[in-house]
Amino acid sequence: MWAILSGIEGNLAAYEAVLQDIYHPSHAVEALYILGDMVGVRKESEALLQRLRFSESEQLQPNICLGWWEEQCLILHGVGKTGEPTELVDLYGRDILKPLWNAVSRESVEWLRGLDFGFVELDVLMIHGSSISVSEALTPETPPWLMLDRIQRMQVNQLFCGRSGRMFEYFVQEGSLVDSLLTLDERQTHTVMSPQKRVIGVGNVGREPGQASYTLYSPYSNKVEFKIVMY
Repeated sequence: MWAILSGIEGNLAAYEAVLQDIYHPSHAVEALYILGDMVGVRKESEALLQRLRFSESEQLQPNICLGWWEEQCLILHGVGKTGEPTELVDLYGRDILKPLWNAVSRESVEWLRGLDFGFVELDVLMIHGSSISVSEALTPETPPWLMLDRIQRMQVNQLFCGRSGRMFEYFVQEGSLVDSLLTLDERQTHTVMSPQKRVIGVGNVGREPGQASYTLYSPYSNKVEFKIVMY
């Protein structure tokens, strides 16, 4: 069994509650994946990062990838992909800049720089946003053609994501894909059969006070179970 979660957003109490549920004997969790958004503007963000970096010896070492909040933090510290945190300001205003700057130490910023963009295990892609960006939120309202494109880019049949903060299971039914190339001489077409694909939103741990959500996945039976933890 894998435990897959996202969106702790500096809420250390919510994360501890989820861990307590994960390690219940009935779950038999073998791997823990955190799909980004560990930090936020909460004062506990730094303590949370230390908790993730130095897990207790009897607990699983989490596999962690980059999220939207981490990307904004890197940009704010001048080590991101762009020079200005425009997405952050557009969503929350300039007053958010100082609290986020103060929430994460420079040492932790350097650690965040080394995080993976996502994970591919067996036939599964686990990522914060989508295969093109941590900012893109896949939801139950996303058009099937766009869902299929995001999955096909990594040549997997299942995608787990956390950007939307929602829990959902979205199927793209089996069908055929037709590529067409028009040259000066002729039009060339190529048809490829695509098996059924699935996108799973894993929920959000820290955004809603008193309630955390995450996902359990069995790679052996392909079963997904959504979990809600009250704390």
